[in-house]
Amino acid sequence: MDQGNNSEEESLGPSEDDPLPSLPPGLSDSEAMVMLWQMRAQRRQASPTLPDTVSRLTAPDGSLVYLVGTAHFSDSSKKDVATTIRAVQPDVVVVELCQYRVSMLKMDEKTLLREAKDINLEKVQQAIRQNGVMSGLMQILLLKVSAHITEQLGMAPGGEFREAFKEASRVPFCKFHLGDRPIPVTFKRAIAALSLWQKARLAWGLCFLSDPISKEDVEKCKQKDLLEQTMSEMIGEFPALHRTIVAERDIYLTHTLRHAACCVEAPPNAEKVPAVVVGVVGMGHVPGIERNWDMQLNIKEIMSVAPPSRFSWVLRTVLKGTVLGILGYACYRAGGGVGRALLSTPAVQSLLGGSRPPPA
Repeated sequence: MDQGNNSEEESLGPSEDDPLPSLPPGLSDSEAMVMLWQMRAQRRQASPTLPDTVSRLTAPDGSLVYLVGTAHFSDSSKKDVATTIRAVQPDVVVVELCQYRVSMLKMDEKTLLREAKDINLEKVQQAIRQNGVMSGLMQILLLKVSAHITEQLGMAPGGEFREAFKEASRVPFCKFHLGDRPIPVTFKRAIAALSLWQKARLAWGLCFLSDPISKEDVEKCKQKDLLEQTMSEMIGEFPALHRTIVAERDIYLTHTLRHAACCVEAPPNAEKVPAVVVGVVGMGHVPGIERNWDMQLNIKEIMSVAPPSRFSWVLRTVLKGTVLGILGYACYRAGGGVGRALLSTPAVQSLLGGSRPPPA
Protein backbone atom coordinates (compact mmCIF):
# COMPACT_ATOMS: atom_id res chain seq x y z
CA MET A 1 0.00 0.00 0.00
CA ASP A 2 1.52 3.30 -1.03
CA GLN A 3 0.45 6.55 0.47
CA GLY A 4 0.39 9.24 -2.21
CA ASN A 5 0.39 12.97 -1.62
CA ASN A 6 -3.21 13.89 -2.30
CA SER A 7 -2.99 17.59 -1.56
CA GLU A 8 -0.17 20.08 -1.91
CA GLU A 9 -0.75 21.50 1.53
CA GLU A 10 -0.45 18.11 3.25
CA SER A 11 2.46 16.84 1.20
CA LEU A 12 4.61 19.92 1.63
CA GLY A 13 4.63 20.23 5.39
CA PRO A 14 6.17 17.79 7.89
CA SER A 15 3.82 19.08 10.58
CA GLU A 16 0.76 21.23 10.93
CA ASP A 17 2.71 23.79 12.94
CA ASP A 18 5.59 24.13 10.45
CA PRO A 19 4.29 24.00 6.87
CA LEU A 20 6.52 24.43 3.84
CA PRO A 21 5.79 27.38 1.51
CA SER A 22 3.54 26.82 -1.50
CA LEU A 23 5.12 26.10 -4.87
CA PRO A 24 5.39 29.05 -7.28
CA PRO A 25 2.76 29.03 -10.04
CA GLY A 26 3.62 28.03 -13.59
CA LEU A 27 6.12 25.29 -12.80
CA SER A 28 6.34 22.22 -15.02
CA ASP A 29 5.94 18.79 -13.47
CA SER A 30 9.67 18.12 -13.58
CA GLU A 31 10.48 21.51 -12.02
CA ALA A 32 7.92 20.95 -9.27
CA MET A 33 9.42 17.51 -8.52
CA VAL A 34 12.92 18.96 -8.25
CA MET A 35 11.75 21.74 -5.97
CA LEU A 36 9.83 19.33 -3.71
CA TRP A 37 12.87 17.03 -3.58
CA GLN A 38 15.09 19.95 -2.58
CA MET A 39 12.59 21.09 0.06
CA ARG A 40 12.59 17.64 1.60
CA ALA A 41 16.39 17.49 1.49
CA GLN A 42 16.54 20.77 3.42
CA ARG A 43 14.19 19.35 6.05
CA ARG A 44 16.10 16.08 6.40
CA GLN A 45 18.56 16.16 9.30
CA ALA A 46 21.92 14.53 8.59
CA SER A 47 22.60 13.60 12.22
CA PRO A 48 19.20 13.72 13.92
CA THR A 49 18.77 13.53 17.67
CA LEU A 50 16.16 10.81 18.04
CA PRO A 51 14.36 9.15 20.98
CA ASP A 52 16.02 6.25 22.82
CA THR A 53 13.43 3.89 21.29
CA VAL A 54 14.93 4.36 17.79
CA SER A 55 17.58 1.99 16.38
CA ARG A 56 19.49 2.51 13.14
CA LEU A 57 20.20 -0.21 10.58
CA THR A 58 22.25 0.09 7.37
CA ALA A 59 21.58 -1.76 4.11
CA PRO A 60 24.42 -2.92 1.79
CA ASP A 61 23.68 -0.09 -0.68
CA GLY A 62 23.96 2.55 2.08
CA SER A 63 20.22 2.95 2.66
CA LEU A 64 19.28 3.72 6.27
CA VAL A 65 16.45 2.24 8.34
CA TYR A 66 15.36 4.05 11.49
CA LEU A 67 13.50 1.43 13.53
CA VAL A 68 11.07 2.91 16.07
CA GLY A 69 10.18 0.47 18.86
CA THR A 70 6.75 1.25 20.27
CA ALA A 71 4.18 0.23 22.85
CA HIS A 72 0.84 -0.28 21.09
CA PHE A 73 -1.15 1.68 23.70
CA SER A 74 1.14 4.66 24.25
CA ASP A 75 0.97 8.41 23.73
CA SER A 76 4.75 8.54 24.16
CA SER A 77 5.22 6.14 21.23
CA LYS A 78 3.09 8.37 19.00
CA LYS A 79 5.40 11.28 19.81
CA ASP A 80 8.48 9.15 19.08
CA VAL A 81 7.08 8.23 15.65
CA ALA A 82 6.21 11.83 14.76
CA THR A 83 9.61 13.11 15.93
CA THR A 84 11.48 10.52 13.86
CA ILE A 85 9.55 11.01 10.63
CA ARG A 86 9.77 14.79 10.83
CA ALA A 87 13.52 14.64 11.49
CA VAL A 88 14.60 12.17 8.79
CA GLN A 89 11.97 12.93 6.09
CA PRO A 90 11.88 9.31 4.84
CA ASP A 91 11.34 7.87 1.39
CA VAL A 92 9.34 4.98 2.87
CA VAL A 93 7.45 4.37 6.11
CA VAL A 94 6.85 0.71 7.01
CA VAL A 95 4.40 -0.23 9.79
CA GLU A 96 3.66 -3.49 11.60
CA LEU A 97 0.29 -4.00 9.93
CA CYS A 98 -1.04 -6.27 7.17
CA GLN A 99 -3.92 -5.77 4.72
CA TYR A 100 -6.29 -7.55 7.11
CA ARG A 101 -5.62 -4.99 9.85
CA VAL A 102 -5.42 -1.83 7.75
CA SER A 103 -8.72 -0.69 9.28
CA MET A 104 -6.69 0.08 12.42
CA LEU A 105 -5.50 3.24 10.64
CA LYS A 106 -9.03 4.62 11.04
CA MET A 107 -9.92 2.96 14.33
CA ASP A 108 -10.76 4.90 17.47
CA GLU A 109 -11.85 3.93 20.98
CA LYS A 110 -15.57 4.07 20.25
CA THR A 111 -15.26 1.95 17.10
CA LEU A 112 -13.18 -0.75 18.77
CA LEU A 113 -15.44 -1.01 21.81
CA ARG A 114 -18.53 -1.09 19.61
CA GLU A 115 -17.04 -3.87 17.44
CA ALA A 116 -16.10 -5.94 20.48
CA LYS A 117 -19.46 -5.50 22.21
CA ASP A 118 -21.34 -6.23 18.98
CA ILE A 119 -19.87 -9.70 18.45
CA ASN A 120 -22.76 -11.79 17.13
CA LEU A 121 -23.20 -15.16 15.43
CA GLU A 122 -22.67 -13.67 11.97
CA LYS A 123 -19.27 -12.21 12.93
CA VAL A 124 -18.18 -15.50 14.49
CA GLN A 125 -19.24 -17.36 11.32
CA GLN A 126 -17.32 -14.93 9.12
CA ALA A 127 -14.17 -15.29 11.23
CA ILE A 128 -14.46 -19.09 11.10
CA ARG A 129 -15.02 -19.12 7.32
CA GLN A 130 -11.95 -16.93 6.76
CA ASN A 131 -9.55 -18.53 9.25
CA GLY A 132 -10.92 -21.92 10.30
CA VAL A 133 -12.64 -22.86 13.55
CA MET A 134 -9.83 -22.41 16.08
CA SER A 135 -8.14 -19.47 14.34
CA GLY A 136 -11.46 -17.70 13.87
CA LEU A 137 -12.42 -18.09 17.51
CA MET A 138 -8.94 -16.90 18.53
CA GLN A 139 -9.39 -13.79 16.39
CA ILE A 140 -12.67 -13.02 18.16
CA LEU A 141 -11.04 -13.56 21.57
CA LEU A 142 -8.14 -11.25 20.72
CA LEU A 143 -10.62 -8.58 19.67
CA LYS A 144 -12.17 -8.89 23.11
CA VAL A 145 -8.71 -8.53 24.70
CA SER A 146 -8.01 -5.36 22.72
CA ALA A 147 -11.36 -3.98 23.78
CA HIS A 148 -10.58 -4.77 27.43
CA ILE A 149 -7.28 -2.86 27.26
CA THR A 150 -8.98 -0.01 25.40
CA GLU A 151 -11.66 0.23 28.05
CA GLN A 152 -9.02 0.25 30.81
CA LEU A 153 -6.78 2.90 29.21
CA GLY A 154 -9.27 4.98 27.24
CA MET A 155 -7.29 4.65 24.00
CA ALA A 156 -7.45 2.31 21.01
CA PRO A 157 -4.44 0.25 19.87
CA GLY A 158 -2.38 1.34 16.89
CA GLY A 159 -2.11 5.05 17.67
CA GLU A 160 1.53 4.95 16.58
CA PHE A 161 0.51 3.52 13.19
CA ARG A 162 -2.12 6.20 12.67
CA GLU A 163 0.49 8.81 13.59
CA ALA A 164 2.93 7.29 11.08
CA PHE A 165 0.27 7.35 8.34
CA LYS A 166 -0.54 11.00 9.05
CA GLU A 167 3.10 12.11 9.16
CA ALA A 168 4.04 10.14 6.02
CA SER A 169 1.33 11.96 4.07
CA ARG A 170 3.11 15.25 4.83
CA VAL A 171 6.48 14.16 3.42
CA PRO A 172 6.93 14.64 -0.35
CA PHE A 173 7.42 11.36 -2.27
CA CYS A 174 7.05 9.28 0.89
CA LYS A 175 5.51 5.83 0.41
CA PHE A 176 3.56 4.01 3.12
CA HIS A 177 3.99 0.21 3.27
CA LEU A 178 2.20 -2.48 5.26
CA GLY A 179 5.04 -4.67 6.54
CA ASP A 180 3.51 -7.48 8.59
CA ARG A 181 2.68 -11.06 7.64
CA PRO A 182 -1.04 -11.57 6.83
CA ILE A 183 -2.79 -12.30 10.11
CA PRO A 184 -4.71 -15.39 8.85
CA VAL A 185 -1.34 -17.06 8.16
CA THR A 186 -0.09 -16.14 11.64
CA PHE A 187 -3.25 -17.41 13.35
CA LYS A 188 -3.32 -20.69 11.43
CA ARG A 189 0.36 -21.40 12.03
CA ALA A 190 0.01 -20.47 15.72
CA ILE A 191 -3.01 -22.70 16.28
CA ALA A 192 -1.42 -25.60 14.38
CA ALA A 193 1.66 -25.35 16.62
CA LEU A 194 -0.34 -25.77 19.86
CA SER A 195 -1.62 -28.96 21.42
CA LEU A 196 -5.33 -29.25 22.19
CA TRP A 197 -4.62 -28.67 25.90
CA GLN A 198 -2.54 -25.55 25.14
CA LYS A 199 -5.30 -24.21 22.91
CA ALA A 200 -7.83 -24.67 25.72
CA ARG A 201 -5.55 -22.97 28.30
CA LEU A 202 -4.85 -20.05 25.99
CA ALA A 203 -8.53 -19.56 25.12
CA TRP A 204 -9.47 -19.76 28.82
CA GLY A 205 -6.93 -17.10 29.73
CA LEU A 206 -8.11 -14.77 26.98
CA CYS A 207 -11.78 -15.30 27.83
CA PHE A 208 -11.35 -14.36 31.47
CA LEU A 209 -8.88 -11.51 31.10
CA SER A 210 -10.01 -8.85 33.57
CA ASP A 211 -6.94 -7.58 35.42
CA PRO A 212 -6.76 -3.78 35.58
CA ILE A 213 -4.07 -2.16 33.40
CA SER A 214 -2.57 1.29 33.99
CA LYS A 215 -0.88 3.63 31.55
CA GLU A 216 2.29 3.22 33.61
CA ASP A 217 2.20 -0.53 32.87
CA VAL A 218 2.03 0.17 29.14
CA GLU A 219 4.91 2.64 29.19
CA LYS A 220 7.05 0.06 31.03
CA CYS A 221 6.70 -2.17 27.97
CA LYS A 222 9.13 0.19 26.21
CA GLN A 223 11.90 -0.88 28.60
CA LYS A 224 13.82 -3.72 27.00
CA ASP A 225 14.72 -5.40 30.29
CA LEU A 226 11.08 -5.67 31.42
CA LEU A 227 10.02 -6.77 27.95
CA GLU A 228 12.62 -9.55 27.82
CA GLN A 229 11.48 -10.76 31.24
CA THR A 230 7.85 -10.83 30.06
CA MET A 231 8.80 -12.64 26.85
CA SER A 232 10.78 -15.23 28.83
CA GLU A 233 7.73 -16.01 30.93
CA MET A 234 5.59 -16.43 27.83
CA ILE A 235 8.20 -18.64 26.11
CA GLY A 236 8.18 -20.95 29.11
CA GLU A 237 4.43 -21.43 28.89
CA PHE A 238 3.80 -21.38 25.11
CA PRO A 239 7.12 -21.72 23.24
CA ALA A 240 5.39 -22.66 19.97
CA LEU A 241 3.14 -19.61 20.23
CA HIS A 242 6.13 -17.33 20.73
CA ARG A 243 7.84 -18.81 17.68
CA THR A 244 4.90 -18.24 15.33
CA ILE A 245 3.57 -14.93 16.69
CA VAL A 246 6.87 -13.21 17.49
CA ALA A 247 9.96 -14.89 16.02
CA GLU A 248 8.48 -15.68 12.59
CA ARG A 249 7.05 -12.19 12.28
CA ASP A 250 10.49 -10.79 13.19
CA ILE A 251 11.75 -12.57 10.07
CA TYR A 252 8.89 -11.30 7.91
CA LEU A 253 9.25 -7.70 9.13
CA THR A 254 13.01 -7.85 8.49
CA HIS A 255 12.31 -9.07 4.95
CA THR A 256 9.85 -6.20 4.34
CA LEU A 257 12.23 -3.57 5.72
CA ARG A 258 15.06 -4.88 3.55
CA HIS A 259 12.90 -4.56 0.43
CA ALA A 260 11.92 -1.02 1.42
CA ALA A 261 15.58 -0.07 1.98
CA CYS A 262 16.55 0.07 -1.70
CA CYS A 263 18.06 2.99 -3.57
CA VAL A 264 15.57 5.53 -4.93
CA GLU A 265 15.70 7.68 -8.06
CA ALA A 266 16.41 11.37 -7.47
CA PRO A 267 15.09 13.95 -9.93
CA PRO A 268 15.83 15.32 -12.45
CA ASN A 269 18.21 12.64 -13.81
CA ALA A 270 16.85 9.59 -11.95
CA GLU A 271 20.18 9.20 -10.17
CA LYS A 272 20.20 6.27 -7.74
CA VAL A 273 20.67 7.42 -4.14
CA PRO A 274 20.41 5.52 -0.82
CA ALA A 275 16.92 5.48 0.66
CA VAL A 276 15.83 6.55 4.12
CA VAL A 277 13.23 4.29 5.74
CA VAL A 278 11.31 4.56 9.00
CA GLY A 279 10.02 1.30 10.44
CA VAL A 280 7.33 1.42 13.14
CA VAL A 281 7.08 -1.88 15.05
CA GLY A 282 6.30 -3.10 18.54
CA MET A 283 9.31 -2.99 20.85
CA GLY A 284 9.15 -6.78 21.17
CA HIS A 285 10.14 -7.14 17.49
CA VAL A 286 13.17 -4.83 17.61
CA PRO A 287 15.75 -7.34 18.99
CA GLY A 288 14.65 -9.99 16.47
CA ILE A 289 14.86 -7.61 13.52
CA GLU A 290 18.31 -6.49 14.61
CA ARG A 291 19.46 -10.13 14.87
CA ASN A 292 17.99 -11.06 11.48
CA TRP A 293 19.18 -7.98 9.60
CA ASP A 294 22.36 -9.55 8.13
CA MET A 295 21.10 -13.13 8.02
CA GLN A 296 19.74 -15.18 5.12
CA LEU A 297 15.97 -15.51 5.54
CA ASN A 298 13.55 -18.23 4.42
CA ILE A 299 10.23 -16.47 3.80
CA LYS A 300 8.51 -19.38 2.03
CA GLU A 301 8.85 -21.54 5.13
CA ILE A 302 7.05 -19.08 7.42
CA MET A 303 4.27 -18.45 4.88
CA SER A 304 3.19 -22.08 4.54
CA VAL A 305 0.10 -23.35 6.35
CA ALA A 306 -0.19 -27.05 7.08
CA PRO A 307 -3.48 -28.75 6.09
CA PRO A 308 -5.82 -29.68 8.96
CA SER A 309 -4.91 -32.89 10.78
CA ARG A 310 -7.10 -35.98 10.88
CA PHE A 311 -7.72 -35.31 14.56
CA SER A 312 -9.13 -31.87 13.73
CA TRP A 313 -11.35 -33.43 11.08
CA VAL A 314 -12.60 -36.08 13.53
CA LEU A 315 -13.32 -33.40 16.15
CA ARG A 316 -15.21 -31.31 13.61
CA THR A 317 -17.14 -34.38 12.42
CA VAL A 318 -18.17 -35.19 16.00
CA LEU A 319 -19.43 -31.62 16.43
CA LYS A 320 -21.39 -31.88 13.20
CA GLY A 321 -22.87 -35.19 14.30
CA THR A 322 -23.96 -33.60 17.56
CA VAL A 323 -25.64 -30.74 15.71
CA LEU A 324 -27.36 -33.16 13.33
CA GLY A 325 -28.64 -35.13 16.31
CA ILE A 326 -30.07 -31.98 17.88
CA LEU A 327 -31.63 -30.96 14.56
CA GLY A 328 -33.11 -34.42 14.11
CA TYR A 329 -34.70 -34.25 17.54
CA ALA A 330 -35.97 -30.74 16.77
CA CYS A 331 -37.54 -31.99 13.53
CA TYR A 332 -39.21 -34.85 15.40
CA ARG A 333 -40.57 -32.52 18.11
CA ALA A 334 -41.59 -29.56 15.97
CA GLY A 335 -42.37 -31.03 12.58
CA GLY A 336 -40.61 -31.11 9.23
CA GLY A 337 -41.17 -27.44 8.39
CA VAL A 338 -39.22 -26.22 11.38
CA GLY A 339 -36.45 -28.73 10.70
CA ARG A 340 -36.09 -27.57 7.11
CA ALA A 341 -36.00 -23.96 8.30
CA LEU A 342 -33.20 -24.77 10.75
CA LEU A 343 -31.20 -26.63 8.12
CA SER A 344 -31.39 -23.64 5.76
CA THR A 345 -29.90 -21.15 8.24
CA PRO A 346 -26.37 -19.81 7.41
CA ALA A 347 -25.01 -21.02 10.76
CA VAL A 348 -26.00 -24.63 10.14
CA GLN A 349 -24.94 -24.54 6.48
CA SER A 350 -21.52 -23.18 7.50
CA LEU A 351 -21.06 -25.85 10.16
CA LEU A 352 -22.18 -28.75 7.97
CA GLY A 353 -20.11 -27.74 4.94
CA GLY A 354 -16.86 -29.40 3.92
CA SER A 355 -17.04 -32.81 5.53
CA ARG A 356 -14.37 -34.58 3.48
CA PRO A 357 -11.54 -36.01 5.58
CA PRO A 358 -8.02 -34.68 4.98
CA PRO A 359 -5.61 -36.96 3.07
CA ALA A 360 -3.78 -39.48 5.19
